[in-house]
Amino acid sequence: MPMNDMSESVSPAGVLPMLILRVLHSGSLHGYAIAQRIHVLSSEVLAVEEGLLYPTLQKMLRKGWVSAEWGISETNRKVRFYHLTPTGRAQLASELSGYGRVTQAIQEILRTA
Repeated sequence: MPMNDMSESVSPAGVLPMLILRVLHSGSLHGYAIAQRIHVLSSEVLAVEEGLLYPTLQKMLRKGWVSAEWGISETNRKVRFYHLTPTGRAQLASELSGYGRVTQAIQEILRTA
């Protein structure tokens, strides 16, 4: 996956599931397309490595946040397409709310400390 030298791994810890859920909110994608979409939407700042992406997707499958089915990619390869489930939509709302509170608290500390 072509990532420039300025790309950073997704951080802080725990934000990757939220980003995956948000990207899948727009429609089904296979793993490589999820990573590419995050990279592009972050103005090529964030990079999602395979070694982190696929274990995270497996955890999300086990939790019922996403479902998956096999299909053929645009390059004619057999890939798994991931779909957001109703449970995943609820989890996304929860994660966005929590992230907003944490971000606001961090910003407050940065302004006042």
